[in-house]
Amino acid sequence: MHRRIVLLAFLFALLSPGCALAQSETIKPTWLTEKFARTYTLKIPAPRGQIVDRNGEPLAVTRVSQNLGIVFPAPLDYPAAKAVAFAREQIAKAEHLTGRQASISDKSIERHYTNRGILPLDILQDLTPAQQAALKGHLGEGLLLHPVYARYYPNGPLAAHILGYVRRAGAALEGPVENNELLWPEAEGMEGLELAFNEQLTGKPGQMTVHFDAKGKKDYEKITVPPQPGYTVVTTLDLRLQRLCEKALEKGVKRGAFVFTDPNNGDILAMASWPSFDPNLFIPSISAERYKALNDDPNHPLIPRAYRATYPPGSTFKTFVGIAALESGAITPEDEFSGPPSLEIGNIVMRNWKKTDAGMLNFAEAIEQSCDTWFYQVGIKTGSKPLVEWAQRFGFGAKTGIPLRDEKEGLVPTDEYKKKKEARKLSSGDLANFSIGQGDLLVTPLQMAQAMGTVANGGMFHQTRLVLQVQSLDEKIVTGYDLRIKDQLEMKPKNLEALKKGLVGVVAGAHATGGKAGVENVEVAGKTGTAQWGPKNKERNAAWFAGFAPTGNPKYAFAALYESDVNQKNTHGGTVAAPLVGEVLKELFKDESKPQKRKKSKAEPAVEEGAGD
Repeated sequence: MHRRIVLLAFLFALLSPGCALAQSETIKPTWLTEKFARTYTLKIPAPRGQIVDRNGEPLAVTRVSQNLGIVFPAPLDYPAAKAVAFAREQIAKAEHLTGRQASISDKSIERHYTNRGILPLDILQDLTPAQQAALKGHLGEGLLLHPVYARYYPNGPLAAHILGYVRRAGAALEGPVENNELLWPEAEGMEGLELAFNEQLTGKPGQMTVHFDAKGKKDYEKITVPPQPGYTVVTTLDLRLQRLCEKALEKGVKRGAFVFTDPNNGDILAMASWPSFDPNLFIPSISAERYKALNDDPNHPLIPRAYRATYPPGSTFKTFVGIAALESGAITPEDEFSGPPSLEIGNIVMRNWKKTDAGMLNFAEAIEQSCDTWFYQVGIKTGSKPLVEWAQRFGFGAKTGIPLRDEKEGLVPTDEYKKKKEARKLSSGDLANFSIGQGDLLVTPLQMAQAMGTVANGGMFHQTRLVLQVQSLDEKIVTGYDLRIKDQLEMKPKNLEALKKGLVGVVAGAHATGGKAGVENVEVAGKTGTAQWGPKNKERNAAWFAGFAPTGNPKYAFAALYESDVNQKNTHGGTVAAPLVGEVLKELFKDESKPQKRKKSKAEPAVEEGAGD
């Protein structure tokens, strides 16, 4: 309905007496060979289709914009200098009335007058209502406000990295007016869904017929074919949840990412990267200064960190190392291993994040305490083949398949990778690093949320979806993206039970490192993680919290990433990432929950909330 209104409003404006193409005035054709009667067929650009969330809330729409153009008096017989002088007079008046500067060269004015004088010469684009009001009654015979279509992102920076942005298609027309040329340039997608679905979002142009008599007087004009709007792209996003995630990132991080999925079908409900940018800056075009400022920003706001940046996952990866060890038979849920402060592996001493001895631990306890030295031993015992195979089955090392360009596949180091890189197989030291989510291992926040969703639902690996369907203006489905199961990960119930027990303990256990993600009356399962990332002299922390909730009947799987400054202290998964998740979950479950209290051990002091991994 919104697009029908926009289309009708535009066509009404196009045919109104104030429009240059609707005025009956004497116009002399600008090229010498066309002094006789002539009929032109011009194309009317179509409104670009909408992008909406799963509930139909608009994310990207088309609006009617007003441009200010110069109308040259007929007949078009001024010498070049006089045409330029006339244009400069109109430009000065426009700048005075609107407070905006029009940047156009004398050469461009002369070229337009010579080749395209029957059409307005646009000098200011996309005037605000206040600027339009300032011009009212002052346009005279030389200035004209006329409508064009423009893209609009009603939520500003919200979901900008998913939506992308558009630019004007093709170069500005400067040659003589030709049949079937567009009245103004169409928009084309340059990033995100705008690029991926550009063909579907681009509508079919309409046609306008304009006739001039033998004296160059326009005596006939008619829209013969109305433009057809582009299709609507319906995403899986939940606008409310997307807003909650971006609000949490804005408040809690300088750089980071946040992903929420539905573990029951693989739908992406929110996918946020921070900092963001406002795609409206690109409408109708972005200035060189603004674009340079975005590119030169040290926080890189144009990078979609959720799917186009990779990080070592840290201890969140212990979730999947544990599954590999259990399902390969290397350990059982009851097996206990020691948790010393350090362990010598080869000729290297590798340490636990906690300086005290954790004692003998089973799997659930090791997950809860995030004991590095426990996982060193178990990872080496399990071996590279099960560790790599299970990591890949959970989707690491491969693109999720969302329809956005340059999605990163991450890296799961294999024996083949090591042979190519260092002419050797994975060593015990490599496996130890792999087991705590460090070394060469790299993942995206989207991959982590996808993997946690597969754990949450018991092993059903759904194809991750970002788009539900593409539909026509009358809501008929043009293309649908059905649910698809990529893999069924068979995991023994007792192994899953042990894993979930450990993940719940991370949030609410006696040794909880992720207590700040807790929500009372809602059982949250999750895992903290902190990994060193980047070159040694510019090392930063990638701090994570990933998991799902509620544990017994999961509605959400999630991954939150905090990207620290160089040498920034106290940036652990529990201190900076878990609170992001807690803030959003408390809002999602506010009707049934209060802040969750963590259990404390009577035997020994509990770890300070968030102090660990």
